[in-house]
Amino acid sequence: MPSAAVSALNRRQFFRFLAGSPLLAAFPAEGWQEKTAPIGDPKEALGVMDFEAAARAALPPAHFGYMATGVDDDATLRANREGFQKLQLRPKRLMDVSRVDTGVELFGAAWETPIFLCPVGNQKAFHPDAEMAVARAAQAKRHQMILSTMTNSPIEEVMKAAGKPIWYQLYATSSWQITESLVRHAESAGCPVMALTIDTLAGRNTETFERFKRLDTRTCAACHSPGAGFYKRKRMFDGLAMDGIVTGKPDMTWDFIRRLRGLTKMKLVLKGIETREDAVLCREHGVDGIIVSNHGGRAEESGRGTIECLPEVLDGAGKLPVLIDGGFRRGSDVFKALALGAKGVGIGRPYIWGLSAFGQPGVERVLDILRTELVLIMKQCGTRSIAEIGRSSITRA
Repeated sequence: MPSAAVSALNRRQFFRFLAGSPLLAAFPAEGWQEKTAPIGDPKEALGVMDFEAAARAALPPAHFGYMATGVDDDATLRANREGFQKLQLRPKRLMDVSRVDTGVELFGAAWETPIFLCPVGNQKAFHPDAEMAVARAAQAKRHQMILSTMTNSPIEEVMKAAGKPIWYQLYATSSWQITESLVRHAESAGCPVMALTIDTLAGRNTETFERFKRLDTRTCAACHSPGAGFYKRKRMFDGLAMDGIVTGKPDMTWDFIRRLRGLTKMKLVLKGIETREDAVLCREHGVDGIIVSNHGGRAEESGRGTIECLPEVLDGAGKLPVLIDGGFRRGSDVFKALALGAKGVGIGRPYIWGLSAFGQPGVERVLDILRTELVLIMKQCGTRSIAEIGRSSITRA
């Protein structure tokens, strides 16, 4: 046999060995995924990380960078993922796990799964169907959705596409009158819960985003013009005089929370709590629930993952329901948060990756993967319902 043919045969034999070898497990999933070509169909995805490369291939650099960025050196972005490695599962054997119930109840509403879709603004930057595709996927796969203040689609249309009441995420503005209009609009549309985002009020340094922008040669002034022009494509601001108005209030205090609480009958959830002390203040100011969040590692460079913040927030929250987002990429990640005491787990980037690459089918496949993984790990740990998942299901690494 010619030497070239022998070499080719040896290479094929080596790769066959490698494919079935435990050596492959030494490569992190994210690292191995980067070495392969992006998937061309959502059905090809084995895990949600498969959608990241597909999204990067589909998007302009600045749009991908906006989604991918953390702040400063992206240490908190990484900490959101690394925090899960500090928790280990405790499998239980010989339990009848032929049936598993992933249902939960929050604020009197039944959810079929504790996994919900976090608010992400400006979704037309990722796909023309934007929030409408996400809402249809949420309906098809029966997941709860939170709509961003910065939605490109009208709240009423998103609500209709979702097939049930969605939650509304609020960015308060520098004008109380504008903020009040946003709140009353969401309430009149039928939103039962409002999640006020409070983790970006002090501003942030999205360095990675700025570096990606330098790779983008397109002219986008029509979409991203500052001032009142910024709100032209944000449907919640239709008909509102936005000259001189900005979102975010660096002067916001707990007095604002008390005032907001008196404005609406919607349940009020604070999104961005990370400490025991602030969880206690939530109870004292009439807040109905908490979302532990660092804005996906893009709020401040604390260096702490949200899964690491969760225990102390639960300690301060008392009986308030506590949800969490930040870095969830596996059903086992979701399981760990539920074991610590979270009532629900939010995902952001994964479903936006799916949206960016494939629209609604991509979002649906992301949800399918995470839900399948969650059910599998529940069975492996002998937990037949969410209520059976507890501290005994995990241990510290």
